Amino acid sequence: MIRKFYVTLFAFAVTLSGAMAQDYSTYAALSNRVQALAKQYPSLVKVKSLTQTLGNKDIWMITIGTGNTAEKPAIAVVGGVEGSHLLGVELAMGFAEDLLAQSTTDSIKNLLNQQTFYVFPNMSPDATEQYFAKLKYARSGNAKATDDDRDGKVNEDGFEDLNGDGEITMMRVEDPTGEWMTSAEDPRIMVKADVSKGEKGKYLLFTEGIDNDHDGAFNEDGEGGVAFNKNMSYNYPNFVSGSGEHMVSEKENRALLDFLFNAYNVYAVVSFGPYNNLSKPVSFNKAGVSKRIISSWYQDDVDVNQLVSKTYHQIIKEKNAPETPNLHGDFADWAYFHYGRFSFSTPGWWVPQTKPDTTLKQKALTDKNGEANYLRWAQQQKIEGSFTPWTVVKHPDFPNQKVEVGGVDPFVMMNPPYKMVPELVKEHTTFIEALAKMAPNLDVAHVKTEKLDDGITRISLDVINTGALATQTKVGEKTNWVKDIHVTLQSNGQVLAGKANQTIDAIVGYGSEPLSWLLKASGKVTITIESPANGKKTISLNL
Repeated sequence: MIRKFYVTLFAFAVTLSGAMAQDYSTYAALSNRVQALAKQYPSLVKVKSLTQTLGNKDIWMITIGTGNTAEKPAIAVVGGVEGSHLLGVELAMGFAEDLLAQSTTDSIKNLLNQQTFYVFPNMSPDATEQYFAKLKYARSGNAKATDDDRDGKVNEDGFEDLNGDGEITMMRVEDPTGEWMTSAEDPRIMVKADVSKGEKGKYLLFTEGIDNDHDGAFNEDGEGGVAFNKNMSYNYPNFVSGSGEHMVSEKENRALLDFLFNAYNVYAVVSFGPYNNLSKPVSFNKAGVSKRIISSWYQDDVDVNQLVSKTYHQIIKEKNAPETPNLHGDFADWAYFHYGRFSFSTPGWWVPQTKPDTTLKQKALTDKNGEANYLRWAQQQKIEGSFTPWTVVKHPDFPNQKVEVGGVDPFVMMNPPYKMVPELVKEHTTFIEALAKMAPNLDVAHVKTEKLDDGITRISLDVINTGALATQTKVGEKTNWVKDIHVTLQSNGQVLAGKANQTIDAIVGYGSEPLSWLLKASGKVTITIESPANGKKTISLNL
């Protein structure tokens, strides 16, 4: 009894110390978490590596569900979309852990019997590892050596830590030709001078480093490779730093797309990255759907996005999300426009809006990059170590000018203090579970058989969608990558009217589609209605 008590006490102490030491996960720690799920839930979890990056890091895939997971409707959950967004990794991985921790409850047990979850915790492990490196800087790209400035050399002009603090911030140089000035809202922040308002710049502004190749640009060709979220096939940005030599050029991008294109059972994709159509849903643009290459969601799909966004707002506490940045070659757009699935994306957290402190005579101005708002919020939250004070350094490229290094630290504006992460994981797990309960699902209603003359029978029924989401997107109807609903009728007689094999396009949420046949037959008739992403319903009738 005493031995059991001390074993329990020791286990509790280990758990407690682990919880106290928690931070964003290194690649090694994340890999351990992935493998731990496979060991703890062998009947519910399958783990595999889709591929390895050039940095020799596995792209993990976690399949969660019971039985034949490939034959059940599925949601794909993707983290690490943007390399400097560590929170996205935690939200995806935390979802898998929280979902499985509830797997003994009736609701989640039923959910896992009916649906599958494909979780890809980190699509940018080469980039996210920079957070833990000796030299910390916000990085988006993988480990591929690239010639970003097109001078025939690779990685020849990277960052230098001029003030020796172990991280890369900004560098300002006093210069009469400079376009930058200190902000009236917060003198620690640099803003571009507005000539139309009579403002005059005082500084040149660069990222911290040296012009190693003497081409007049700073840090334009360092380590950083190709970004997962710039390398997708929709709206691909040609000849842009970090986008790759061509679309889907990277192993991790191709491996994920190869899997998803074969995963016909996926009906929705949830990604954690910069794009946000959950806080602010997309809008319909008639001109955008009239193009040969469409640039707008269809109206029916916009309606679904708005419905899901409403659910998101009911669950997630964060409000007043900033505008989504203009992205190109990004994953969330690809998941809708090229994959044809419902694509929902959110950063999961953003810096809360704060008001200037009038006692400190702070001014409320247009804060385009949000840095002043962040610094106010960090001060209110008593967060330390998120800003590097401007410090004079000697610089070989500016020997007779005043050069200072400082600014908001890397990562902090996209990733909250880790103590906030567990609650964010809990909220987003609840949201994905709510989304799964809205899944399209096939059933039948109003089944009738009517005896007519000459041994002919009329069979009629309604194929119904019992879920809130449509059975497929409108854009999905235009691609072979999304399977239609397939209806088959088997009998020992002759089908006189109606098709024994036919397909149905999308059925809206809670909608229906009437079907009927005329048969000259007797005995058993079997009707099967199925779709990889919507489930299967079979009925048998005796004529």
